[in-house]
Amino acid sequence: MSAATVFLIGLAITLASALVVVMYLRRPLKTILVDLCGTVERAEFWLAFSNVTLTLVPLIFALNYRPENQPLIFAISSQLERALVGLAGSVVVLGLVLSRFISRRIQSSPAQA
Repeated sequence: MSAATVFLIGLAITLASALVVVMYLRRPLKTILVDLCGTVERAEFWLAFSNVTLTLVPLIFALNYRPENQPLIFAISSQLERALVGLAGSVVVLGLVLSRFISRRIQSSPAQA
């Protein structure tokens, strides 16, 4: 298999992985965002923004990989390793940002007796 084919297979697997994560997080993320943003329209924007980020960051990491003369499975696994680091990083950053807003909202809400 050519290096270009290996590269494209890695990109396809990366994109599929990112889309699975986006689909998995979509419903709970929207619920949290509606609560934090106050309106469905604002939440929809931030949901779209998050989905784009969760898709593009892993692809950017995967595009940075250039296969060398190594067996197919090792070339694809190296590319996926970089992509999954990007995906995990973007999910962690998204979680940190949301947790900061959630904790602020909890602190600013009136105490219930």
